[in-house]
Order: sequence, then C-alpha cells, then structure tokens
Amino acid sequence: MPETKYGKYIISDYKPPAVEAPWSPPNLGGVAKGRGGRVFYLDDSIVPGAFYMECVWVMPRPANAPPPGGRRVGTEPHAHDYDEVIAFIGTDHDDPYNLHAEAELGLGDEIHKITRTSLVFIPAGLVHGPLTFLRVDKPVFHYTTGPGKMYF
Repeated sequence: MPETKYGKYIISDYKPPAVEAPWSPPNLGGVAKGRGGRVFYLDDSIVPGAFYMECVWVMPRPANAPPPGGRRVGTEPHAHDYDEVIAFIGTDHDDPYNLHAEAELGLGDEIHKITRTSLVFIPAGLVHGPLTFLRVDKPVFHYTTGPGKMYF
C-alpha cells in the first residue's frame, strides 16, 4: 500500500508471524499456486495494535491423502487466554453450506466432524484440537481469529 496516514492498515501481501505457535502444523508458509496455504496472517507484530487473524486455503485431496508437499498434519491440542473463532467456509456457490470436505476438531474431550460451512466459537481456556482435514473435495476457505495480540 502507498505510504499514507492509514495505508499501513491495509495488508495485501502475506507476511509470516514473527513467532510461530508451538502447536501449529509445520510448513504453513504462504499460499502457492496449485496448493493451499496461508493467504494472510495478522497480529500485533504485523500491524501494531492488531489482534490475531489468519486466512488459509485448504485445497482438494482424497481421503487420507497427504497435502501437496507434505504429510497430513493438523493443529495440536492447545488453549488460549482469549476467545477464538474458527471458520470453515465451503466454496460451492450452488450449495454454500456443503463444505465438500471433512475435518475433525477436538473440543475439550469431544471430537467433532465438520462437514458443513461452520463457525466454531472457542471460549477462552477451552482446550481445542487436534484440527485435521481428513478429506477435501472442493477448496475450503478457513480462517481463525481472536482478540489476542499474538496466536499464543
């Protein structure tokens, strides 16, 4: 963005976090042609004063197949001292609530199958994870956000 008074608030390129959370999957680098990955990451280290948010494309792959360039991994169980929202957004405009994917998400001592476009509210302190995409038939837009200054 041009150097203006408020241009610093517009993020148009992927910038990685200053520190990766210990429970994050490896190889989260920026999105690449033909495979998924992070499109954006935002926290206080990218824009001072900003809260945490990241946006990821999860690309199609058969059930139990590793993602391109790596083994199938998911976010490990963890908790935050802030609330978090995790979004799973299907990309079929004719059937927008069909995720065309299957993900498993741990919430406390429960494992939930996510197969529909969903928002998941995670209260502060609730252990959540693992998060693993088991099958992806059509691209899924996935994001997480919370009022913490960093993803910790």
